[in-house]
Amino acid sequence: MCTSITVNRNKTLVGWNLDILGMEYRVSPSEEAVLIEIYDAKEGWLPLFGANSRGDFVGMPTCHPFDGSGNPPFSDSKITMMLNIDLLLQKRSFEEIKAIAEKEMIYNIPNVNFMSSISNRNGDVLHIIPGQGYKYYKKPDHIVLTNFSPFKGESLKHPWIGLDRYKTAESILSSSNGNFEVEDMFFLLKECSQEECPTVVSMVFDVTDMTVYWCENRNFNQINKKQL
Repeated sequence: MCTSITVNRNKTLVGWNLDILGMEYRVSPSEEAVLIEIYDAKEGWLPLFGANSRGDFVGMPTCHPFDGSGNPPFSDSKITMMLNIDLLLQKRSFEEIKAIAEKEMIYNIPNVNFMSSISNRNGDVLHIIPGQGYKYYKKPDHIVLTNFSPFKGESLKHPWIGLDRYKTAESILSSSNGNFEVEDMFFLLKECSQEECPTVVSMVFDVTDMTVYWCENRNFNQINKKQL
């Protein structure tokens, strides 16, 4: 599930709602990053989402309906999850991942349907849709990614496609003028939050001030804060 939003106005802000069901997670702040980790029985805690001290952000909404074209055809295929972990841990740069996407197709772990929404300190955004391609946005005014492929738009229907959340975010952002602050992003995340597949973390990265804010389980009156 999930909703990813990047806004470049008076500030560069990234908003992220993590919507999951039946998975164990934790938020892990440090001097280098604020990570949202998911527990995997085989691999342990995986740092899949969040912000780092270089100004990068990683969000990975799932793509519905599932598209088997994202399954890797070769054992050495580039995998979006692995690239994103490297970005979060500052083992690769945004520019390096963009160059890989321009050169070759990027895939998912078999039978997993993550998309990537990554951004850098400049507010540039790269969306990677495994097995379909990528879209690069040079410091857009705003860009939203929910759970449908930007290559397919509304052509496919699915209960979890997230079109309602996409339209909500687009409507609010298109009608707002000028300044867009951290509290505005939290308002937007609240409007896009879910209960059926619950929003467990809502995170705002103020890239301009290098500060991460987050709350858990839709408790928007209890905001945590970490300066990077």
